[in-house]
Amino acid sequence: MNKIQQIIHFLEQGELEKAKDSISKVKTSGNHEDIYLLAEELLQLGFLIEAKDLFAYLLSLYPDEGELKVTLAEILIEMDNEEEAISYLDSVNEADPDFPRSLLILADLYQMQGLAEVSEYKLLQAKEILPDEPIVDFALGELYASIGRDIEAINYYEELIVSGNETIAGVNIHSRVGEALSSAGKFEEALPYFEKSLAANNEINTLFAYALTAYQAGFYKKGIELFNQLKTIDPEYHSLYLYLAKCYESEEELQNSLRVVKEGIAVDEYNKELFQFGGKLALKMGNEELAETYFRNALALDPGYIDAALTLNKLFLHQNRYEDVLDLISQMEKEGDMDPQLHWDAAVSSQKLEKFRDALNHYQQAYNDLKNNLEFLADFGYFMIEDGKRSEALTIFRSLVHEDPLNEEWTSLLERLEEN
Repeated sequence: MNKIQQIIHFLEQGELEKAKDSISKVKTSGNHEDIYLLAEELLQLGFLIEAKDLFAYLLSLYPDEGELKVTLAEILIEMDNEEEAISYLDSVNEADPDFPRSLLILADLYQMQGLAEVSEYKLLQAKEILPDEPIVDFALGELYASIGRDIEAINYYEELIVSGNETIAGVNIHSRVGEALSSAGKFEEALPYFEKSLAANNEINTLFAYALTAYQAGFYKKGIELFNQLKTIDPEYHSLYLYLAKCYESEEELQNSLRVVKEGIAVDEYNKELFQFGGKLALKMGNEELAETYFRNALALDPGYIDAALTLNKLFLHQNRYEDVLDLISQMEKEGDMDPQLHWDAAVSSQKLEKFRDALNHYQQAYNDLKNNLEFLADFGYFMIEDGKRSEALTIFRSLVHEDPLNEEWTSLLERLEEN
């Protein structure tokens, strides 16, 4: 057993004092190559503190050695000491062969800190030094994709593909181009890239992205094919069910859509979006009882879920269940996030129940947000007439007729109000 193996043995057995003594002997032996080899071995095995101490010792002997500074920085990053890591990286000389490597690590650190502009500057520096280095183009593509600069990301990814680098760091570049095109809203253009990526590696996240993009491009049959393929591979892939159901709905296969909703809920009973979509689907199929159940389940999962409250309220209004509307809105008020449409619903329901003071209050609370909604203004105007506030009603119907002078009902009503 050589010295390095003996030190590793001591560390693995938890005999730290023996390990420290042996490491000290290696350091005092004066053989710098042995020290470096030991440090590398310790780093590979995850003994970061011991490796860091040895690399720091070597750096004290070779203070201008960029490789040592970069290695120390990487260890410090692993130890969550980013500030000291940046200090080492910033001290690497521009003439050092490891300077581009230091720039790439700095760029990654600054990106993680949300400093995209600084990260970009470091990567562009590296690009000037190594114009044909694939890893630099990949890093630039990743940065631009992460901050929504999709076209620039695509340009760098395409450079990689053209130069024959279709996989970098285990990442398929065709998939990245597909994702960037999809993010840019170019769904149809993205599809061939996902297909090429899957031809190389049938990876489930890429398959989901391909299927989702097909749905977004309006190729619902293709989406159904791909989502079902993914479901066969991994039925626990929760995200697929909502979009598979939407694909079936878009193809007017409502029974299949509802079946997929039920399958998705069985896999993920906490998916409020599935319950919400299932409720809307049930309404479309004329099953109001099932729709109410789904909407209530969505709200049970998230009491502040505005979309579910709005659609459930619409059902209640359709069924003339005005007390239920007011009960639901009371619950939403407790959640502290009232949508103006909810105030409108409450106003209509209060008016139907002849709770005129409450109705007026809700109309007034909705007014600033909905004053450009002609249907809301009409409801408000008719309420003002019913509540005996003809002057206010006159103002509202003048505004309505100004916006829609061809509406005979409003024009006639305005004439009668003005005569009186």
